[in-house]
Amino acid sequence: MTLRAHPVERDATLPDGRVVRVRVGLVEDGYIRRRELNTVDVELFDGDQHLAAVNTVLDADQEGEALALAREIVSGLESGELQPTAAAIEPLADQLR
Repeated sequence: MTLRAHPVERDATLPDGRVVRVRVGLVEDGYIRRRELNTVDVELFDGDQHLAAVNTVLDADQEGEALALAREIVSGLESGELQPTAAAIEPLADQLR
């Protein structure tokens, strides 16, 4: 299975009680066919509100690595070490796994 079929999604409960959805998957692009996409991004959502998005160094076939990235971000958000911002998650998204 690849990220082309299903993104990795996990919920993080922040110290203030908000629940943020962490999504690691292919970039949504209506102009490029899904099978041609290989850019993977991380997005954070608070309900319907889009909080952040950053591109990663992952490829579409790196589902295990995407899961590890999502878990690391969730852990950081829940502990308060990470804020739900692009600047906070970008260093993790740029790490090879």
